[in-house]
Amino acid sequence: NTLENLFNLARERKKKPKEGSYSNRLLSDKLLSKEKVLEEINELMEAVDEDTNKIHEAADVFYHLTMYLEANNIRVEDIMSELDKRKK
Repeated sequence: NTLENLFNLARERKKKPKEGSYSNRLLSDKLLSKEKVLEEINELMEAVDEDTNKIHEAADVFYHLTMYLEANNIRVEDIMSELDKRKK
């Protein structure tokens, strides 16, 4: 599962930082992480409007949002549980 691997990467980098890792920069610098999420969401919206690079930009959003969530101790399992509660 690619998303699961991404979540595991974020957790692993947080526990065992790797020298020069972009993921570690995002995990340790919450302001940078926040700015990147906002930037990537805007780029995705532009790509959708222009019908270009939508998949690439959506992947960037997933990656940066995952790092932002992990940096702020927001567990994907808790998000999934919340979404599960919303089922009608």
